[in-house]
Amino acid sequence: MAAVVKSFAITGVDGYVVEIEADTLYGQPSTSIVGLGDMAVKEASERLQAAINHEKYEFPKMKVVFNLAPGNVKKSGSHFDLGMAIGLLVQSGQLKVDQIDQFGFIGELSLNAGLRSCTGVLSMAIAARAAGIKNLIVPKGNMPEATLVKELNVLGFENLKQVTDFFNNGIYSCEINAVADTGISSNYKIDFCEVQGQASLLEYITIAAAGGHNILMLGSPGCGKSMIAKRIPTVLPPMTESEALEVTKIYSVAGLLKKRGSLILQRPFRAPHHNASTNSLVGGGNNAKPGEISLAHNGVLFLDEIAEFNKKALDALRQPMEDGKVTISRVNYTNTYPCNFMLVAALNPCPCGYYGQSKCHCTDYEVLKYRQKISGPILDRIDIQRYVQPIEFMELTKGSQKVNSDELRECVTRARKIQDRRYQGIENVNCNAQMTGALIKEYCQLENDGIGLLKMAFDRFEFSARAYHKFLKVARTFADMEESEKIRRKDIAGAIMARDLDKENKGMLVV
Repeated sequence: MAAVVKSFAITGVDGYVVEIEADTLYGQPSTSIVGLGDMAVKEASERLQAAINHEKYEFPKMKVVFNLAPGNVKKSGSHFDLGMAIGLLVQSGQLKVDQIDQFGFIGELSLNAGLRSCTGVLSMAIAARAAGIKNLIVPKGNMPEATLVKELNVLGFENLKQVTDFFNNGIYSCEINAVADTGISSNYKIDFCEVQGQASLLEYITIAAAGGHNILMLGSPGCGKSMIAKRIPTVLPPMTESEALEVTKIYSVAGLLKKRGSLILQRPFRAPHHNASTNSLVGGGNNAKPGEISLAHNGVLFLDEIAEFNKKALDALRQPMEDGKVTISRVNYTNTYPCNFMLVAALNPCPCGYYGQSKCHCTDYEVLKYRQKISGPILDRIDIQRYVQPIEFMELTKGSQKVNSDELRECVTRARKIQDRRYQGIENVNCNAQMTGALIKEYCQLENDGIGLLKMAFDRFEFSARAYHKFLKVARTFADMEESEKIRRKDIAGAIMARDLDKENKGMLVV
């Protein structure tokens, strides 16, 4: 009768239980691993034999078969080693484990029977708790990460011998220094007080942060676009525990969790280079790993010099920006990753960057061709589009701004609390930018003079239905900043003034 041991696999960012069935059959000595495992799984047979022999156990001189169930789902990773080793020792009578169905096993074995750390342990630990597994055995290096999951008994070991001693003699000794993070870290090395001469733009930066709106900044080189973008995370509200857990799961699956034993509490800020491929942005590759948009989940994705990005890569962002998730399909499997991010983009107004100044020699055709690198559908999904003016000499000599990041974050957090109460109990909606059509109809009530102003802008600039909804969302955020229940005329005016590109193309609207 085959021994059954529980381990875990990952699809997307979520884990699920895998039953490792180990059996020995009469026949030519060999080791077979079935169940759609990748090359890392197939190579486990060599590691298993070396590790078991190293600990003075006997590797059966029979035909050894492992089955990873469910057998119709593709699996990857070397973390099944420990589960297979325990299953084989139990099946061959060399190890006795009481209530083995209450244990889950994760860990890669070295040839010397050591346990190496694995990626994705946080997702696997969450899956273990959901499946009712009470005890989880992991490598010692992964123990701080696994202990983030409450109501689960996590046991960390350094090698296979310690695991077998625990089951044979009840011996367990493991000390860890888990990092306990209880709140957001405010130890930012940058601050908005360092930004000079952009007071009008900071108002829209605050609105974008308060409502989670996408924003595009257009301006000549050196006017402060990148400087402002890097400081946006300093004014975003603290992440909730569920948001921090989601982000940590993504980084764990991607193998980028640098600080094990603590949740990622600061909102992510990702700034890929403009030569990034489509797969690196949206996710993909051989194992369909998370891309930059997923690594920016619940945070900021900054695309500097957005016109220099590959057009296909930019257009691939259309659906994820609307859905808040991205699905990567391959022949044998499909992975879905969350990607609810705030897009911050920077753009030069022309190829040389000095459009409208005496030193610009770009022709109208060159300017048009340069801006057409960003498709209309992408621009339509960017709620706020603002010019960043060059800083005058007198502004540079004034010193620091009066407003700092702490003050701006207080305003943003106050507006977000209003939105939290408004959307309480509504799944996947945390801020105004995520409102659905039904929510817009319910919560974006306009005053009569505001309706007339919005109709005038809609007719003048020939907006799409999506752009119309974007205006209502931005106006809702303007109203939230002043705790107004209804959207007023001045809120609509502020939303219309957020689209500088539209005003440039069709002429200024008097508001």
